[in-house]
Amino acid sequence: MFVYYGDYNVQQIPFYQMCHDMIRSGEIGWNWYTDLGSNFIGSYAFYLLGSPFFWLTIPFPSDVVPYLLAPLMILKLAVAAVTSFGYLKRFVKNPGYAMLGGLMYAFSGYSIYNIFFNHFHEVIAFFPLLLIAMEEFFVEERRGTFALAVGLLAVVNYYFFFGEVIFAVLYFVVCAFTRKEYRVTVKKFLLLGLESVIGLLMAMCLLFPAIQMVLSNPRLDNWLLGWSGLFYGNEQRYGLILSSLFFPPDVPAYPNMFPDSNAKWSSVSLFLPMFSTVGVIAWFKLHPKSWLKKLLMISLFIALVPILNSAFSMFNSAYYARWFYMPLLLMAAATVQALEQADAEALGSGIRWTLFGVLCFSVVAIFPKSGEDGEIVFGQLIEYPERFVAYLAIVLAGLLMVSLLIKMPKRKFIRPAAGCLSLLICTTSIVMLAIGKGNATTVHRVIDMGLNGSFETIAAENDDVYRIDMYNSGDTRCMDNFPMYWQIPTIQSFHSVVSGSIFTFYDLLGIDRNVASRPDISYSGLRILTSCKYLLTYVEEEKYEDIPGHTYLTTENDLDIYTNDNYVPMGFAYSFYLTDEDIEEAGDDVDCLLLNGVYLTDEQIEKYDDILFPLPDALPIPTTEEQLSQAAARLRANSCDSFVRDKTGFTASFTAEADRLVFFSVPWDSGWSATVNGEPVEIENVSGGMMAVRVPAGTSEIRFNYRTPGLMAGCLMTLGAFILWGIYLLLIRRFIPRSALLFARRNRHGALSCKIDEIPLEGAYIRTILSEADHLRSRPRHLHRKTETPPEDDTT
Repeated sequence: MFVYYGDYNVQQIPFYQMCHDMIRSGEIGWNWYTDLGSNFIGSYAFYLLGSPFFWLTIPFPSDVVPYLLAPLMILKLAVAAVTSFGYLKRFVKNPGYAMLGGLMYAFSGYSIYNIFFNHFHEVIAFFPLLLIAMEEFFVEERRGTFALAVGLLAVVNYYFFFGEVIFAVLYFVVCAFTRKEYRVTVKKFLLLGLESVIGLLMAMCLLFPAIQMVLSNPRLDNWLLGWSGLFYGNEQRYGLILSSLFFPPDVPAYPNMFPDSNAKWSSVSLFLPMFSTVGVIAWFKLHPKSWLKKLLMISLFIALVPILNSAFSMFNSAYYARWFYMPLLLMAAATVQALEQADAEALGSGIRWTLFGVLCFSVVAIFPKSGEDGEIVFGQLIEYPERFVAYLAIVLAGLLMVSLLIKMPKRKFIRPAAGCLSLLICTTSIVMLAIGKGNATTVHRVIDMGLNGSFETIAAENDDVYRIDMYNSGDTRCMDNFPMYWQIPTIQSFHSVVSGSIFTFYDLLGIDRNVASRPDISYSGLRILTSCKYLLTYVEEEKYEDIPGHTYLTTENDLDIYTNDNYVPMGFAYSFYLTDEDIEEAGDDVDCLLLNGVYLTDEQIEKYDDILFPLPDALPIPTTEEQLSQAAARLRANSCDSFVRDKTGFTASFTAEADRLVFFSVPWDSGWSATVNGEPVEIENVSGGMMAVRVPAGTSEIRFNYRTPGLMAGCLMTLGAFILWGIYLLLIRRFIPRSALLFARRNRHGALSCKIDEIPLEGAYIRTILSEADHLRSRPRHLHRKTETPPEDDTT
């Protein structure tokens, strides 16, 4: 089994297995193992649910799924090579050069870097299909394929699709103004827009629920404004972007040449294996006014301007370069065309300028700086000198190989070039993977403690629903998402896309929730409020004695297990309410204050003032161990008799002498509906994002059901889109005879696949072909067949 490090271990492996299990069991509504609970489809549409590769795991047993990630990665790389080959072969006569370009793209620095982010490879694999479809639409005049490409990419990953739309618009604009074969007309433009809309609607079965989930995320309103939108505050980031053209990328989380660029996980890489920028520079010299050069220079400009770069990440203020796979495909296109033209002078110039760039950035390795005692020291700007030496050797070896290969006869170039390229790809990949892999502790924690871990003692003594906590303070921090391996609800979660109510809840408590929920152990009230029953830590010789309200229980799975003495079951009733003033006065102790009362809006206070009372001044905020124990005892005395989860929600039983407002530490979501004793009731959003319902006196059955918001509407839109697509194709066949289109495609393809100097007056030739195609369209339909199959000569 392939075990790497970082996000791959704590997200990709547990996400794959958990999502696989949820789909097979039919639990696709609310997911209890994602943070405090989240919309399953909304949370995992970004990571997995749109990936065709993920769905290949569904027929396999759960235990096999982690072992499938490596074969699936191989498949993703292969698909990326094939789709990019399909795009690149349009621009070369010899498909062998397109094969080289496909390898460059599939195994680019960006691709190898993002093994860390396994789910990025889906977009790398399928993005070329979007450009192929656009080429087919304008150059081949094939209709319908662009809609399919748009729908596929929108389903695969909506986050990347946002950037792909922007890049597709740039691609279209540049090609429309610089490429004669595009011949953009109002009719074509409107048809392209129609196919774009149809393709978008095709993806709504997954896209519509995901959009509703994303819109609830408060991180979306954090834009780059002012000078930060024009210039990067980290000056080293400019060096990182430009150096990524010449060197393989640093591995995630461990920057080397530019350690203060603040881009540890930003996917900054524009490196093509072996060829680097040689072919791109050669192409620029051969064709200084080509559309490829214009589009690549625009891409570089965008990469250097923060606000423009952020457009590809939905204008997120955090720096990401996760769109770089798009210009990389065009860099591969420029490279293969330059190689096919085999202009020794241009390629030699490319080698020299690339070597110059490599040497310029290599100065960083020896550039002086002022030491701690004021002395000038050399060679201390980079973090890991041995890694730099390895990368430099790879780059120089690649340039040496290229310089030797271009001297070979053209007919013998491709096979040795493919061999050298494969050798450099393997070498670069092994070096990068070895840096992040090989940690025996990590392998033990993932396989032995995570995948194969179990807790017999806990399982034997529990039949209720609870959450667990992982020790996450100081230098001792358990591996993220450990509980997801065991599929136990938890308050510790490393997940970027969760319910918006979780963000507002932690914001109320003063806890920073960006890409992960990692509340410090000092938030004792939070543990009680969210029904945490156990705390797990790595095995220590001396057991912790400074954790309030926790008692050591046992050691299992190389983890010490502590029991929360103040555990309160899920679902309990309050007697008091809290106001905005109470929250403000509590300061940093809001989590403890919420043990005394439920936080309501003014409208809710007026609505429930008959069963809830203002917080008494005599009731202190429970911050001491004794006060926390007393507060927990009060809530435990007013807790639910039972709480049972199932595939569609949960059922609770509650007994009271009078009407009560029963609180559940489950994030509020518009997909929830509730009944009490079979009668529909309103769900209140309380305490910053949790749920509560009014329950009458006596014993009541409380039922919560969850339906994914937008799922049904999205599926209907998808169905309608495919019907519309079918009608569109029928109309196209009816009003645009296929014989005319075939004639234009065949003849135009023959013209455009040749070099310019091989066709005198190429522009006039293309115009003649196009006018002939237009003439065919205007002819009566019964004459088209004669055009396709001319009659035999009787005299033959």
